[in-house]
Amino acid sequence: MTDHPHPRGASEQVALAWERIGKWLRAHAPASASLLRPPAGEAAIASVEESIGWPLPPALRAWYELSDGINDPDGAASRWLTALLPGRQAWYRLDQLQDAYVMQTRDWERELGRVPISCVTGDIWHGLYVDARPKEPSYGAMGRWTIELEPELLAPGSAAGWPLETWLSAVADALEQGRCLVEPGGRRVEDMWPALTVCEGLTWVDPHDPRGIPEGRALLDGPR
Repeated sequence: MTDHPHPRGASEQVALAWERIGKWLRAHAPASASLLRPPAGEAAIASVEESIGWPLPPALRAWYELSDGINDPDGAASRWLTALLPGRQAWYRLDQLQDAYVMQTRDWERELGRVPISCVTGDIWHGLYVDARPKEPSYGAMGRWTIELEPELLAPGSAAGWPLETWLSAVADALEQGRCLVEPGGRRVEDMWPALTVCEGLTWVDPHDPRGIPEGRALLDGPR
């Protein structure tokens, strides 16, 4: 089995990044912050791991130990409130993660070990995953899944991809600095720019594509 150094360090990085993200959300996007769920218990995490047949990588397990994804908004509240991860992604609850994994590996016949963690708000056919295959160089890294194409890593220029813990740190940086997401190699992801909605939610937009921008949004442009 391939060695993957400092799993405890990865968990600590997740905790620090998520604390920063949570603090920012509470201050600037309280409606999105209100959707965050309480931590997932050890029994719930273990049950999902047994069901999908893969232990969650340390960073992903640590993230769910801090919050079990997000709730759906109440009643007539805007769906934009759920788009709080880059790419307008809605973070899965553990039960949603399990259902999505079963669907993708059984119905779509995708390779085992890529664990879906989110889908695009309002679109269940595209989302993000974390690689849970310990023997792969990309173990613990973020990727993109879609019904039409095979999964692909984020930041593909690196053999190890974009580890979840550093991805979350990059999200925190983007929010605090009021700018787009920046990959580990320094490439600016200009179509993933944080914006605030009129309903006090966080979303991520391409400033050059008005089709994907909610009415009345305020693009972040500078430290917050």
